[in-house]
Amino acid sequence: MLRSLYSGVSGMRGFQTKLDVIGNNIANVNTYGFKASRVAFKDILSQNISGVTAPTDNTGGVNAKQIGLGVTVGAIDTLHTPGSAQTTNKITDLRIDGDGFFTLKANDEQEQPFLSRAGNFDLDSQRRLVNADGLFVTDSGGNIIQIPDTVTAFSISQNGELVGVGADGASTPLNIFIGVVKVVNPGGLEKIGGNLYRVTPNAMPPDAMEVPTGDAARANNPTTGTGAIISGQLEMSNVDLTSEFTEMIIAQRGFQSNSRIITTSDEVLQEVVNLKR
Repeated sequence: MLRSLYSGVSGMRGFQTKLDVIGNNIANVNTYGFKASRVAFKDILSQNISGVTAPTDNTGGVNAKQIGLGVTVGAIDTLHTPGSAQTTNKITDLRIDGDGFFTLKANDEQEQPFLSRAGNFDLDSQRRLVNADGLFVTDSGGNIIQIPDTVTAFSISQNGELVGVGADGASTPLNIFIGVVKVVNPGGLEKIGGNLYRVTPNAMPPDAMEVPTGDAARANNPTTGTGAIISGQLEMSNVDLTSEFTEMIIAQRGFQSNSRIITTSDEVLQEVVNLKR
C-alpha cells in the first residue's frame, strides 16, 4: 500500500486531537483559574531508502534518502501563564498575583492536598473556608482553616494572613496563613477536574513529592517565589480566543489537506487496479 495513505491517516488523527484540545480550551474560557493546553506534533520514524556514504579522498559524501511515515502527537502541554483579574470585592475571593497554588483537602486524613488556582472560596456554617465543591482550604501548616467564633469580621493580607475583627472593633492577626505552594514544574501537574491538580513525580522531585508546609507554604514569600494574595479578585481563564480560533482554522485546513492526501492515494491505487482489466 502507499505510504502516503497511512501518513494522511496519521495527520488526520493528529489534527483531530488538536481540535479536541482547542474545543476544551474554548469551553473553559470563563472557568476560574483554568490553564489552556496546546498540542505539539512530532514526526514518526522515517524509512531509509539508502544510507549515508562517507566522503573519501576521491569522492564526496552522499546523504541518506529517507521517507517520513507520518506524524504523531508529541506532547499536550498545559500553559501556566497568568489569567486576567476580575474584581468582585468579596473578601473570600482570592487571586494569586504570581506563582503558586492554593492547597485544598477533602478531609483531615488526606495527606497530599489538591492544588488549585481558582480562588472562589466561601465560609460554610462551621466557619470553615471551602471552595465551591466543599473542599477545605488549608493553611500553611496543612490544617483546615476555621475562623474563630470570637471574630465578627476578617480581612486577608497579601501574605495570606487572616486579620480578624472582634466585637470591640479591634483588629487582631489570627496567625492563620492561607497555604500557597510553588511547584517546580507546573506543567507536570495532573488535571483531575473541578479546577484541581494532583502532584506527580514530574511536578515535584520524586524524593520530595510532599507539598511543603510552614514558611515555605506562604504567599508573597521572596525565598520560595510565591505570589501575593489579592483579596476581592478572581483569576480568570488564560484562554486567548483570538489564538484559539486561529489555531482552529489551521487545524481544520490541516485536517482537510490530509484527507485530500488519502483521496489522492485512493485514486492512485484505483489506477493501479485498473491496469489489470
